[in-house]
Amino acid sequence: MLAACKRDFLNTQPLDQVPATETWKDAAFAEAFVTGVYGGLFEGGFDEQMLAAITDEAIFTHQGRNINTINQGALNPSNPGWVNRHTDWLQLYNFIRSANIAIEALPTSTFDNPTLKQRLEGEARFLRAYYYHQLLRFYGGVPIITKVYALNEDYTAARNTYAEVSSFIIKEVDAAYTLLKGKTRIKGRASELAALALKSRQLLYDASDLHDIPTAKSKSAVISAFGKPELVGFVSGARAARWQAARDASKAVLDEAGSGYKTGLTAPETFDNGRKNHLSVAMGGASKHPDADPAVATSNELLFVRTLTLERGEGSQQHGLRQGPNGYNNWAGNTPIQEFVDDYEMMDGTKFDWTNATHKADPYLNRDPRFYVSILYDGSPWKPRGRNEDPANEIQTGTYYVGASTLTGLDTRQGPIENWNGSFTGYYFRKFIDPDPALRDNTGRQTVPWPYFRYTEAIFNYVEALIELGEDATARTWLNKIRFRAGMPAITESGDALRQRYRSERRIEMALEEQRFFDARRWMIAPQTLGRKTTYIQVEGRLKPGATAPVPYRRDKTKFDYVYLPVINNDLENRVWVDKMYYRPISLGETQRNNLLVQNPGYD
Repeated sequence: MLAACKRDFLNTQPLDQVPATETWKDAAFAEAFVTGVYGGLFEGGFDEQMLAAITDEAIFTHQGRNINTINQGALNPSNPGWVNRHTDWLQLYNFIRSANIAIEALPTSTFDNPTLKQRLEGEARFLRAYYYHQLLRFYGGVPIITKVYALNEDYTAARNTYAEVSSFIIKEVDAAYTLLKGKTRIKGRASELAALALKSRQLLYDASDLHDIPTAKSKSAVISAFGKPELVGFVSGARAARWQAARDASKAVLDEAGSGYKTGLTAPETFDNGRKNHLSVAMGGASKHPDADPAVATSNELLFVRTLTLERGEGSQQHGLRQGPNGYNNWAGNTPIQEFVDDYEMMDGTKFDWTNATHKADPYLNRDPRFYVSILYDGSPWKPRGRNEDPANEIQTGTYYVGASTLTGLDTRQGPIENWNGSFTGYYFRKFIDPDPALRDNTGRQTVPWPYFRYTEAIFNYVEALIELGEDATARTWLNKIRFRAGMPAITESGDALRQRYRSERRIEMALEEQRFFDARRWMIAPQTLGRKTTYIQVEGRLKPGATAPVPYRRDKTKFDYVYLPVINNDLENRVWVDKMYYRPISLGETQRNNLLVQNPGYD
């Protein structure tokens, strides 16, 4: 055999990878690397187990997922309970490391496109700031790491103070703003407006009760006893100055963005338009339903979103499958609790009240238009079911009595369709599920984006700071812009009454958007809200004497008398609140790897 002996054929490189030395020589490779840093956003908040399930918005239907560990106060460093990818210390630091690589390499990169270099560095700085923001609001002060570690270095690092991490985040978003200003905005990527929005939220949190240590100590014995309070808040400095900084940063978002979606109204919309407006915002311009306005996508309402495409086959496009009614062959992952449902006002702006005989007789009548966008309830019209048992296409979460016969609703845990996936609470979430009747949730895929930052949130941040600074008149004007869009009447209160109306409005408008988990903590109202027993609804329909029941069953108040009974849950979750739950525990594995880490209050 005659053959040439060559050695260079052994010097092969993987065909699906790019050497690090080449990444920063090529614009496309560099952009692809920074695109990878967005991976820490995962599916936005569209996980099967949503953050809402550890708030007073929802309960998680399927047990054995470690959510009980959190809601029952049993979490500890050895068993932190359910760890969402967005709360995972290691995951967040992995993406911070990727951002550090990009920020370190881009200034000396050799591809010839200075505008792209600036944009990519701005995006990387924004993402690094956002991941630190996540760590800070879940854990308090954490080690600030801005270098790229090599092998065999000392990887231990002490926690920075809350104030130091917050200052770092603000510095990063200011730099990101400068780098991104004037660049073409690309949906799903960071922009100067996203940077301003993150700054607004961070400064609002800084001024809140939980992070003002004198206030936090007065409200929590656990925080008062903590030996390192600087890790979880500001131990000095004028709180009023922090509120002023939050006010000014929030107003900067409003001024630069100009407006959100229909935020310039001076009077309430009609009920139907209010409902359509809220649906349009929730759909983010992605639904083909005729009531969902695609113009939301081109407005400045959505300042930063996690986009979803059919081509990538992303799991979050199955949001309807994960959260929808079992009677449609869906999983009912997170379902609303009665406490949340009750907080939707009546259409005239008064509170819903179970002691009011009219309210109790028909609790789903004449409610805030946003209720009908967010909640599926017994008798609620929904998509074509495609089943002979329900040609009316209505949600059935009750028990219906026809003489000696008992009919269980198709969307119950006693019903005939995947009953193990039925709601315990008697409700399902509608918000973020595309109502397009042509889209079947258990087989189709939706592309509704996840809203990380909205113009409306910046309004809320501005209003909260104004209220805390005593500027009630301006606060009411801006708060009513949100209510008018939703078709609700103006708020007229002042002082603490205005504060409470604002908090309720934020709860309703931002439902399911991962706001409530943090709001209840930073306002330090968690003992009264997150620590409550959960309540469900029991619905019964009894055929009126002499009436003939429709076959198959459908809701009909002329033929059935309906009774609605709130029932306190004592079995599925025995929720409690203990003050250690203001923060997540740092896992035992992390403190063993890094002995400089101080554990959070209440977990020693």
